[in-house]
Amino acid sequence: MTRAAMLRTALVAVAAVAPIHVRRNEPPGPPARYGLGRPATAEEVRSWDVSVMPNGNGLPTGGGTAVQGAAIFRQTCARCHGPTGVEGPFDRLVGREPRQGFPFGRDASLVRTIGNYWPYSTTVYDYIHRAMPYDAPGSLKPNEIYSLVAFLLRRNEIIADTAVMNARTLPGVRMPARDRFVLDNRHGGREIR
Repeated sequence: MTRAAMLRTALVAVAAVAPIHVRRNEPPGPPARYGLGRPATAEEVRSWDVSVMPNGNGLPTGGGTAVQGAAIFRQTCARCHGPTGVEGPFDRLVGREPRQGFPFGRDASLVRTIGNYWPYSTTVYDYIHRAMPYDAPGSLKPNEIYSLVAFLLRRNEIIADTAVMNARTLPGVRMPARDRFVLDNRHGGREIR
């Protein structure tokens, strides 16, 4: 392309864009709205506005068992995590090794699972509620989530086959990695423990 042709192309591009800013009289920068989506309804916000704490605050009523969870896992989770939670193709959910020590910072090849890394059982509920299944987050009902949590805790050898998970029992489950994390009890500022 000749120098004159490049200059003509650049002038045409500037001439095409310039009227947009003049016509709208907008300041430079991103637009206030992109014209995509819609405001969330009050019901949608209520359904997403759930915080489950380690002590169980925020857990809804309901309950479930590992047996119930196995069927739900096959229907909604196995396509991403494998039939038993080990195979993938996405994150491995089941596994207790290493049982001794906590060498994750020293050995990057170790796989972090619910059974060897998660400090609180209630966060398993919270995560499934917020983010799973991947293609329909928020679509599971509390009983289904409790059942899935029971299934996953059982598969990780943390609870008995007969255990019922609910708002009372789930916070009482002691995870194997519970004492491996340091509580962040800073109160603001640049405090460092």
